[in-house]
Amino acid sequence: MNDFRIPLGSLADDFIAFVTDNFSFLFDFVRTIFNGAYEFVDLVLASPPFWVIILVAAALGLMVRGWKFAVGAVIGLIVIVGVDQWQNAMDSLALVLVASVLAILVSIPLGILAAKSAPASKIIRPILDFMQTMPAFVYLIPALILFRVGVVPGIVATIIFAMAPGVRLTELGIRSVDHEVVEAGEAFGASPARILRQIQLPLAMPTVMAGINQVIMLSLSMVVIAGMVGAGGLGQQVVASLSRIDVSLGFEAGLAVVILAIFLDRMTASLGTGITPIGRLLAGRKHRRQAAAVAAESPISAPVADVKTPQPAGV
Repeated sequence: MNDFRIPLGSLADDFIAFVTDNFSFLFDFVRTIFNGAYEFVDLVLASPPFWVIILVAAALGLMVRGWKFAVGAVIGLIVIVGVDQWQNAMDSLALVLVASVLAILVSIPLGILAAKSAPASKIIRPILDFMQTMPAFVYLIPALILFRVGVVPGIVATIIFAMAPGVRLTELGIRSVDHEVVEAGEAFGASPARILRQIQLPLAMPTVMAGINQVIMLSLSMVVIAGMVGAGGLGQQVVASLSRIDVSLGFEAGLAVVILAIFLDRMTASLGTGITPIGRLLAGRKHRRQAAAVAAESPISAPVADVKTPQPAGV
């Protein structure tokens, strides 16, 4: 019994070696694309003075949640500046944004496919279970082999780790739409694509946005792990503080991660509810336009024209 062994590790090693030998050009291309996207976003976030980014964040917070959240965002970002972690925070934010966007672009179509096709759902669910339960450090091993040290392995591992809730909640949201509403759309002759675009996705949007929120939060939780493979940013600072037992550096970098997490979480959560200051403003303007259109189309009693009484001839 002691000699019994299933060589799964050797099979995985052989598979990675085969992929590396035969498809290295493809992974070099993906590395170039991902690295370019990261550098562009990082340039947008890190190049302007810090107060410009803070003002933009405050404006977004004001539109999405109101003035209290905007003030809180300003205070939190100033704290990041005060602990000298601004550049690292922008590097980590760039990684999170790139990885989250890529994960969302993959997860939402997969969620729609799983909601529309029962066989696809049965295939996708075990894969998602595997992705969610496999330790995140394991993703870094093949990512390092295929994409080499740098920010790209961190982005790839983050995408794999974070996309599962986006798929699950998109599928759940679409499946939860009332079937009678869908049947009404079919009765009016709407195509499946139009039903998905104009009925199912709008009604499922709160659940879909909850999935997007979870994707972003899981992406941010991978910042420290990505720092272990040369991704830089706050994760690298946390890893450095751990290697040097530097409590102050670890606390400052960890606090910056917390501030970014709270800001992104509250922003996406508010977008999911659909009740925001800018949303109320737009809804009020739309209501006023509709009221004006109804008033313009309503019949208005015209003044009665003077009618001359015909006079007898000869008078």
